[in-house]
Amino acid sequence: MADITNTTKNTVEGTGLNKTFFDRQLLEGARTRLVHAQYGQKRRIPKNSGKRVEFRRWNLFDIDENMCELTEGVTPDGQTLSQSTVEAEVSQYGAYVEISDLLEQTAYEQVLSDSAELLGEQLGTVVEWVTRDAMCAGNNIQRAGGKSARCEITAADTLSVDEIRKAVRTLKKAKARPFGGKDGRKQHFICICSPDATYDLQEDPLWQDVSKYAAKEQLYTGEIGMLFGVVFVESTEAKVIRQAVHCKVAAHSANSAAIAVDELTAEAAAFLSKAGAKVTVGATEYSVASVDRAAKTITLASAVSTAISTGTYVYSTEAGKLDNTTRVADDVHITLVFGKDAYGVIDLDGGALQTIIKGRGSAGTDDPLDQRATAGAKVMGYTATILNDLWLLRIEHGVSA
Repeated sequence: MADITNTTKNTVEGTGLNKTFFDRQLLEGARTRLVHAQYGQKRRIPKNSGKRVEFRRWNLFDIDENMCELTEGVTPDGQTLSQSTVEAEVSQYGAYVEISDLLEQTAYEQVLSDSAELLGEQLGTVVEWVTRDAMCAGNNIQRAGGKSARCEITAADTLSVDEIRKAVRTLKKAKARPFGGKDGRKQHFICICSPDATYDLQEDPLWQDVSKYAAKEQLYTGEIGMLFGVVFVESTEAKVIRQAVHCKVAAHSANSAAIAVDELTAEAAAFLSKAGAKVTVGATEYSVASVDRAAKTITLASAVSTAISTGTYVYSTEAGKLDNTTRVADDVHITLVFGKDAYGVIDLDGGALQTIIKGRGSAGTDDPLDQRATAGAKVMGYTATILNDLWLLRIEHGVSA
């Protein structure tokens, strides 16, 4: 790479000569994260065509008990075509770092190049999380061990061969479209899971490691194995639902809505700040009005008439089964099994990850001594949405230690 000082001297030279290089660095960093985003039906919104896109699909005809039997000489009633539509709106994402002239001149590393790579990994993770969370928002749910609610799942309810077989059965009965068939691969569904989930599955002798069939069939990026017609792709960004709030009462007065706690993490504060947030104190669940992390205070929607004892557990119940004594909840891992066209990913024309390099002095009078350069990255517009809820199954389960 050319000298950083020379190539970032002004906006024209710094951006024009090195944009291709920095874009490549950005994309290479992002690719390590993009797993969930690679299997969706892709749509691109043309320039000057708004922020929303509409997916449409024809609904299947119902088959009546007479199996469309015809009566001789009688024309039957015609059937009516119908469609289902799903709309989605894109959002922008971006981040940047500021680089001083002294850092440029004295750093051993190639600062702009490394910044582009780091930004690519960051925004790649953002795009991955947006896609993952959209996929996890469906209503087609299977819970390991036959549990009826997420709060019943324990670490012993691991992802097993039987759970995968059940998932395949569910998708087949829903007439989910498989991948493959035309690209030289056998027809199959896709499963995205965490390393912890595959660790449990790989103990089963029925697991088929990717090395056993790699020479015969084309591989997906990150593909690790196959089982019962399901191709497994591992992702470190697979969703894990963890207990956000777990602390103890530090002080509370009778007839007060404010509860002081011994600690309040950033995750706990974010959870309690959401609209409709609830928290359990002791054995009673309360609605939350506000939270002050700096003051370590949770304000409930209404006052509690009796003083709550110091040391009483304060916790949330969005994760797995609670320990009866400590009120700590087990983590719940999400594994996704789906068919083709189960979900869609949308971006704007030109909405791929882009680098934005601003050389020292490019800010004009805002940088009168040419002291600051910036390296930025932006996604012009992106979103993801489920297109057919029955073709994407969410398995909620625990993992072994």
